[in-house]
Amino acid sequence: MSAPVFLAGVSLRDVAVGHVQVLDGAEGRHAAVVQRKRVGERVDAVDGRGVRARCVISRSEGSQVWLTVQEVVVEPAADVVVTLVQALAKGDRDELAVEAAVEAGADAVIPWQAERSVVVWRGDRAARSKARWVATVRSAVKQARRAWMPDVADAVTTPQLATRVREVVAAGGVVLLLHEEATVPIAAATLPVPDAADPPQLLVVVGPEGGISEKEVAALTGAGASAVRLGPHVLRTSTAGPIAVALLSERLGRWA
Repeated sequence: MSAPVFLAGVSLRDVAVGHVQVLDGAEGRHAAVVQRKRVGERVDAVDGRGVRARCVISRSEGSQVWLTVQEVVVEPAADVVVTLVQALAKGDRDELAVEAAVEAGADAVIPWQAERSVVVWRGDRAARSKARWVATVRSAVKQARRAWMPDVADAVTTPQLATRVREVVAAGGVVLLLHEEATVPIAAATLPVPDAADPPQLLVVVGPEGGISEKEVAALTGAGASAVRLGPHVLRTSTAGPIAVALLSERLGRWA
């Protein structure tokens, strides 16, 4: 069984075997108090930028845990950056989508204030809501035991998203717009060519509960997005994105 992951909170780029890394604060409390980790147990510390330190617990006191590094692994960045563009949704459906998509392999997340989004991020609420999404991503990273932490962007409007679509396509990337009336299945969609030196972008756009309006479809496809369908069934906004990311991860060879 793989070791549980904890976020170091600092860069581990210069860490070497034998180094002692201290977990404190929320992460230390989670390890020592919530999970009751003990001296001698294996854990991984990651910095969210690809470095994984494989450690054993050498000391534990209160909410602080001392980790002795046994191995350092640097995991390569994605050669295609898969970004979930998730429309804001009521309840916790958008956060559920973000959580599962990150576990499935999404490399970045963009909140989208779609025309039919019931929820509106504005002022203080925008900051609080984004903070919840960031916390959701952190939790998903630990659950999936990933070494890279996906970024969460500020919420975008449809015109801003259309601009982003143009930029991505102009740079050689691909934008897939999930739409129930599309005729092209996601399995047949053209994907960007992987490039470790200059990773292209692959955006997956998911609408809210009420769907994407015709005006939005026209704006995004006009900017270069390709409308695709997942399959014969209409999925919730909380499930469409994660399933799309999983299918794309398989096509990109990440799950080989």
